[in-house]
Amino acid sequence: MTKQQNLVESIAVLALVSVMVLIGNQAGFDNNIIEALPGMAILLLLCIAGVATNMFVFKKIPSVLFVITYGVIVSLPGFPLSETVNAYVAKVHFLALTTPILAYAGVAIGKDLETFKKSGWRIVIVSTFVMVSTYIGSAAIAQSVLKFMGDI
Repeated sequence: MTKQQNLVESIAVLALVSVMVLIGNQAGFDNNIIEALPGMAILLLLCIAGVATNMFVFKKIPSVLFVITYGVIVSLPGFPLSETVNAYVAKVHFLALTTPILAYAGVAIGKDLETFKKSGWRIVIVSTFVMVSTYIGSAAIAQSVLKFMGDI
């Protein structure tokens, strides 16, 4: 497959995920699809730019690094149109974005089930500690921030 074909395939997958996010955004959070569409389009363009940069310029660096970098740049207060970008993207709920990502992770793990089995029982213990630690750490940070803000 050529780079152009890979890019077209990536764009198709990203567009499909974008549609899934818009539907999840409507179903789960009552955000109107039409209102969220510009924000989703911005996020889609950022993802496409990151994937294209990875494919054509820096092949050894993960695409997500470019996507995050571009996202930070366009949302910085000094960037032209950052207020507009932030207003549109705010209409796309974060949890609606995570649902397709988690579904993909589940499929990816399902494909590598044999590798997972070879890891043995130790991986279950390590995974449990990681999940519990992450939950407790997130809860502690949330508690601190909410207390600091005076919300609790």
